[in-house]
Amino acid sequence: MKALADKIINGDRLSREDDLDWLLTADLAELCDGANRIREFYRNNKINLCAIINGRSGKCSEDCKFCAQSGQHNTGIAEYGFLDRDVILEDCKRHEEEGVHRYSIVTAGRTLKGADLAKALMAYRKMKEECRIDLCASHGLLTEEDYIALKEAGVTRYHENIETSKRNFSNICTTHTYEDKINCIYLAKKAGLEVCSGGIIGMGETWEDRIDMAVSLSELEVDSIPINALMPIKGTPLENYPMISQEDVLRTIAIFRYINPQADIRLAAGRAIMEHSGEKAFLSGANATITGNMLTTSGNNIKQDITMLEKLGFDLSK
Repeated sequence: MKALADKIINGDRLSREDDLDWLLTADLAELCDGANRIREFYRNNKINLCAIINGRSGKCSEDCKFCAQSGQHNTGIAEYGFLDRDVILEDCKRHEEEGVHRYSIVTAGRTLKGADLAKALMAYRKMKEECRIDLCASHGLLTEEDYIALKEAGVTRYHENIETSKRNFSNICTTHTYEDKINCIYLAKKAGLEVCSGGIIGMGETWEDRIDMAVSLSELEVDSIPINALMPIKGTPLENYPMISQEDVLRTIAIFRYINPQADIRLAAGRAIMEHSGEKAFLSGANATITGNMLTTSGNNIKQDITMLEKLGFDLSK
């Protein structure tokens, strides 16, 4: 593992043509140590914190099996229209004051258009005027013109998870396709936006699906890769799925770092199932996390995250 980490540090890259099955049988401690060395070389000791606000909740037309916000599932989630601009601005300022580096509005629904898109653009412009925090956006399947408008409003990065492997995608969602996701990533990049794209593990996929997802994200050259561990939500088709183990989460993070050495590997949902809020993950290749209040599962307290990460020796300056 040390030899492989050295090769990646010296410029070698793992690809779809390589035999990657050994990643599944390698000693976990050695695998994670090598991933940590790669992280230290390419990302230094910098940690990136991001926070999100649920800008429009519930009644989503899509049938993603993991999601509490689908109108096809009975989860009892709060439903509301697009939030007032001043509510978003105040929340953004609070997160900036607490030391968060990136802030994103996330909206339920297949896409964002019309009056709601106009409200979002107005909110981004206002945040750009009054805050120094980097702005991200997550509004589903948009058009090229929409991505250009977001960039002009101050957004620098767009979030569009591919969720799983191409092979497994139709087992998770049938109302839009894997190709729809890929097309939006290309359009966002064409508009000059960075891309944040990852997925969820623990949804019944195989290890080969996880490796395929990591390779696909490498081929797409995304900037940030959020890794979510499924938190089964009552009322969704996956409500009775068993929780994934911490060991499997750590192996996944390490594998993603070997295959995507220069990207931000970002811990997202599922940190609560790990010891000490995922402390080991930050020594296994992760260099970023979502913090604060997440959408439908509890996130970690920002101050607690900062204290933990500083104790581990990470640099949280912007």
